[in-house]
Amino acid sequence: MRASTVKCLSALAALALTALPAAAQDSGWQGQITPYVWASGLGGDITPFTGGPTVSFDKSFSDVLEDLDGAFFLSGYARKDRFVVLGDFSYSSSSKGELTPVGPASGKLRQTSLTLAAGYRAVSNESMTLDLLGGARLWRIKGSVEAPGVGIQSSPGKSFVDPILALRANFALAPRWSAIFYADVGGFGVGSESTSQIVATANYQVNDNLYVSAGYRQLNVDYSDGGTRIDATMAGPLLGMTWRF
Repeated sequence: MRASTVKCLSALAALALTALPAAAQDSGWQGQITPYVWASGLGGDITPFTGGPTVSFDKSFSDVLEDLDGAFFLSGYARKDRFVVLGDFSYSSSSKGELTPVGPASGKLRQTSLTLAAGYRAVSNESMTLDLLGGARLWRIKGSVEAPGVGIQSSPGKSFVDPILALRANFALAPRWSAIFYADVGGFGVGSESTSQIVATANYQVNDNLYVSAGYRQLNVDYSDGGTRIDATMAGPLLGMTWRF
């Protein structure tokens, strides 16, 4: 592998992709944490080793839900003056059976990712804020393939770290409404060939400490190591509830 093995279920620093109003200003620390539901579809291909069968995924959320083994999503955000930190933790597992050129085969894709980034608030005014960030995405991906007809059973697990560059823009729309756009890109051949993410949400302030959000998220990874290839896209709407402190 091109990157060291990662044990990524250590501390989640303050994370985030949702909801502070753009005009909020404070000289001390501000933070928020957001558990959310991500109705993610799944698309992509898994090749466990050179010459092995490739299992293709192309699932809507209803398909994923039918075969879902488990999922958990959490995000948050913290800021002091113009210094910001954010991140996102995602876990999901999905499986599929299909007919391949070597006979019936089944595949399972399990991904755990932890995105952490820190940066600088480059723009701050009453209508918007803009944060520029750099950080890393830590991955643990396991793609299992079984083809009983030809005696193939393989469960390659890969752990790697991708550097990322990111931006996060927060737009004030109305007294209780805001919108957030987040995007990152990374990999650059260090861990994966490429990884990227976009999140867009509309956020409503219920009270001083509580927000609800709805939007869309897409997370991509294209990883290749030897004969193992994992090319996956997870995308779909999300709903979140943010506690601000």
